[in-house]
Amino acid sequence: MTPIRRFCLVALLASAWIGQPAVAAPVPSPWEQPAAALAEQIAGILGPGQAQLTIRNLSRIPTDEIPVIRRLLEQDLKAHGVQASGAESANCIRITLSENLRERLWVAEVVEGNETRVAMVHLELGTQAAAQASSALQLRKQVALISKAPVLAVLESNGWLAMVEPEAIALFFASNGTAWKESRRVAFVPKRALARDPRGFILPADVHNEGGFEAFGGGITCSGHFGIDDPSGQWPAWCQDSDDPWPISETDSTGSSAAIKAFYNASRNYFTGVITPSMGVDLPPFYSAALLPRPDGAGLLIGGIDGKVQLAESSMLKPIAGARDWGSDFAALHSDCGAGTQIIASGSGEALKDSLRAYELPALEVIPVSAPLAMEGTVTALWTVPDGKSVFAVVRKTANEGQTDQYEVDRVTANCN
Repeated sequence: MTPIRRFCLVALLASAWIGQPAVAAPVPSPWEQPAAALAEQIAGILGPGQAQLTIRNLSRIPTDEIPVIRRLLEQDLKAHGVQASGAESANCIRITLSENLRERLWVAEVVEGNETRVAMVHLELGTQAAAQASSALQLRKQVALISKAPVLAVLESNGWLAMVEPEAIALFFASNGTAWKESRRVAFVPKRALARDPRGFILPADVHNEGGFEAFGGGITCSGHFGIDDPSGQWPAWCQDSDDPWPISETDSTGSSAAIKAFYNASRNYFTGVITPSMGVDLPPFYSAALLPRPDGAGLLIGGIDGKVQLAESSMLKPIAGARDWGSDFAALHSDCGAGTQIIASGSGEALKDSLRAYELPALEVIPVSAPLAMEGTVTALWTVPDGKSVFAVVRKTANEGQTDQYEVDRVTANCN
């Protein structure tokens, strides 16, 4: 081949290459960096070996992105000597993808035998994603009742409402469908010495006693019935001294007795820590408790009298992070938002203007999932309504000097946008 022909051939090949459209470099996945960081932490905990890998998505990451995240995690774990496959392995890696108003949080629970350790990675949300997250769940309140007497608990049923006070139970009916009007009242006899901040509880009776209820106070238990107008003027409610345990979790689907009961210290204002049935671990004394769905069954979240929030699950008591600014009252709410179950917690301290906020617990750190809901006073009690779809909050409104404090009962629900 002559030099001229060689030159022409090179020129033709060059022009043919230049004429081809440029191939764009693959766009890196936004999940590469967090997957690599989390895999490195997991490998540091677990070391080389095998483990079962599960991923639960509680965030707004699209479902079709989860296989991509899983593939990245498996690749990065393999690079560190961890084979995320063998179902026969006793080791387990449970990853939860969640988010709050400001950031995404990827949490890995690494289980080796009876020991569980946690790794986590934080990801900042973009401006648009943060705006969507901040409006995803909103708490709303509706005033149900205003009372001059302290309110410990209420139960609403078919146009009737029973209210537990420190020394009596009052029964109300809906007047003109708009306001509650008192119908009957029964005092606790004999009168008892009251704790500084007395507590109470009320729930529907079993399904065979439609319209019935059971109420609990310090050292006393009462049974009653809605809607019976006795010509003698005596409202059929029966109270007796009792140290029986109180139900502290919501009722089951049949409306019968609650699943977990706890013994109450009548001379104080808290539960002793003894519950039935047992969670397989000794509990400290606590003010509030909520039964929550967990990957391995149910867990009992407790707010101790020492201010610590802990979770009893799998026969272990685990400390919970992120609850330092909680008050002593919280309750579970079952909604159609987010993970489906939220924890509604009051603010800490005796604030004259308290607040409520919704949280979720994907692992061992609570994540705020709503903005605070301002309450016009101090939250003194908080509990789940029997259907689980709302919570009742009692708010004490401090009066001016020479006037009586008022107690407002608010129904709080969650709206998803």
